[in-house]
Order: sequence, then structure tokens, then C-alpha cells
Amino acid sequence: MNKEETAKNLLKIKAVTLRTNPPYKWVSGILAPVYTDNRLLMSYPKEREEVVDSFVKAIKDNKIKVDVVAGIATSGIPWAAWVAEKLKIPMVYIRKKSKDHGKENLIEGKLEKGNNVAIIEDLISTGGSSINGVEAVRHAGCKVGYCLAIFTYELEKAKKSFEKAKVKLITLTNFSTLVNVAVKQDYLNESDRENVLEWAKNPEKWGR
Repeated sequence: MNKEETAKNLLKIKAVTLRTNPPYKWVSGILAPVYTDNRLLMSYPKEREEVVDSFVKAIKDNKIKVDVVAGIATSGIPWAAWVAEKLKIPMVYIRKKSKDHGKENLIEGKLEKGNNVAIIEDLISTGGSSINGVEAVRHAGCKVGYCLAIFTYELEKAKKSFEKAKVKLITLTNFSTLVNVAVKQDYLNESDRENVLEWAKNPEKWGR
């Protein structure tokens, strides 16, 4: 699938929804015209398989050398598992923080020093959880050059975080593509397009 087709699927199953009046309020307090729950994709076998196949195609098209795929807990875990199964390679997952008991693992599964690891996410907002995962994998003596995700809000903060970490972000679709598709598919009024796109430029102040 290309970016437009992926966006159509996300809108169709309401994994991503758009609303300007009233806007959504995130846990952080940010007002936003968009809300994302890509976990819904797990319940749609056809769309789920298309996403997994798109991840695999992106890895092959970009000639990404990958020995292990790593899912970011919790929403990246199923995608990493399905991608690993398709590629017939190992997977691990990375916790938000180390366990406070037992071996106090941050990374669950087996990594060998020098492994080439690709991070798998379902959504990129600020990029914080992804970069934490990158740092954890590198601390384990492995190499990370790529992060793959289903969707990104295209926030400047995320872009700078990935650049600073020297990690290339590859997403199956993105916010601007989804907004354009939403207008074409009548999920969003043409008159609201620019207002919605403005949000990604300054999410903290939008709608105040």
C-alpha cells in the first residue's frame, strides 16, 4: 500500500479520527483536531495484514539490514511480532521502564551484541518512546539506524529527536497525507483543512 491507501484504511476503521468543534483533549492537556488509536487495526484482519506487508516492503525497499525487530511496549509489540514472523527473524520488545523485580529487564527477549535492530512503533507523536527504545538497544551493544511506524503526526519535535539520534524514521502514512485524504473522502470539510494542518506546526497553542 502507498501512503494514501494506508490513510484511507485508518480513516475507514476510525483508527484515526478528525474533529475540530470541539477538538479532542489529550492527557497532556493539548487540544488537537486528531485522535489516533491504531490498536483498532488488530481487530481487522485484512487491514492488519496490509500494514504488516507494508512494513516488510519498506524494510526490503530501503535495504534495511535487520537481524532483530524490536517492538515498543505496548502498542508496537504485535506489529513487531507479525513483521518478525514474515521475515523469519527474532523479535524483542522494549518496556517503558525496567521491571522492579526479577532480572529488572528493560528489553524482553534475546539480543546479541552487534545485532542490527529495527524499531517498530504504531504511532509517532513526539518520538520520545521510540528514542528511549533506541537508546536501550544501543546500550545493549546493538545497532539501530531505523524506526518504522504506521503513522506520524509530523511534529517538529519528533523530527529533531530522530535527527539528533541519527535514526531514520519511515512511516506508512502521515498527518498531512491523512488530512488530504480525509477531505477527498468527506471525513473533513475543505474549509477546515488549513486549520487542521496548522495544528501540527504549533500543537501547544492551537485552539487556545
